[in-house]
Amino acid sequence: MDRLLGAADAALRTLFAKPRALRDCPVVPAEPSNLTADERRHAGALMRVNHVGEICAQALYASQAVATRDPLLREQFEQAAREETDHLAWTQARLDELDARPSLLNPLWYAGAFTLGLLAGRLGDRVSLGFVVETERQVESHLDSHLRRLPAGDHASRAIVAQMKADEAAHAQQALDRGALELPAPVRGLMRAAARVMTTTAHYI
Repeated sequence: MDRLLGAADAALRTLFAKPRALRDCPVVPAEPSNLTADERRHAGALMRVNHVGEICAQALYASQAVATRDPLLREQFEQAAREETDHLAWTQARLDELDARPSLLNPLWYAGAFTLGLLAGRLGDRVSLGFVVETERQVESHLDSHLRRLPAGDHASRAIVAQMKADEAAHAQQALDRGALELPAPVRGLMRAAARVMTTTAHYI
């Protein structure tokens, strides 16, 4: 019951409270971002997608922490969620700077990700860890594509995305080190398809 209440509290804080980062937001020294109106809109849409990804990350780690019976693994999930809170705060701040709004569907994204994480957790810790690995690999690839698509002069967004990419790779490696099970190819394909629907929708809504 305590874990469920904790998960509910995490959901409310993720969706309705202002996130607070423990680390300073990454910056590129002496390189201000000078963007046209079109570039600001484009960057805002991409950062909205990245913000949705962090909403989902909070949901996934919260649900997996609830599902596991291993206290050390639970602490690993909770620590990863704290690190992802930095990403949530950074992307939210960058949206504000770009005069862009978060996705209107964030509660839906959170609920869907929480359900998937809980299902993975119920299938066992190695499957749950495998879900982390595949998720983080896909997020890393997605962030890499955003580094190519962001306006060349948007140094602020680029610095944030680059640090996020490094952190996601570290989370995937931690899960591998704990004995993550590689997910079957059809499952990985379904995850990619679901992520494509989410990112495409969040780009606009």
